[in-house]
Amino acid sequence: MSLVRFENILKAFRAGGEPTPEEKEGLFREVVLMTLARATSADYNIERVEVETVQRIVKEVTDVDVSADDVNVAANSHMFEREPLESYLSGVGRKIDASQRAMIMRCLADVIRSDQKTNLSEAKYFDMVARALDATPSEIAGFVPE
Repeated sequence: MSLVRFENILKAFRAGGEPTPEEKEGLFREVVLMTLARATSADYNIERVEVETVQRIVKEVTDVDVSADDVNVAANSHMFEREPLESYLSGVGRKIDASQRAMIMRCLADVIRSDQKTNLSEAKYFDMVARALDATPSEIAGFVPE
């Protein structure tokens, strides 16, 4: 199953209830790719280093290899024509663990910083993701009690 189909996100977004542990892991993997891939285009200037950073992080965090094409497809997915990214993230934010939200926020900061410059649209994107995931300040800072 390809992460870029976002099947777990679509299922969780439409369905109520708690996902199974397997669905939750699939959901986390897809949210990582979707969120980080969209960050590459947050400033409307996709840098190669940003795409490479997304590829590296997705592999490190999810143990799934994604190509540069996968990242670009995820960044421009047609699913965002139906609902904005913020809606999807809001729908799934509490279906993943606090440690996973913290990981996504840390990884997102790494992608945004990867081209050595941050602009207002990237900062707004980061803030939108944090709000949509309902990430707490401690999660954003990476402080998640065990």
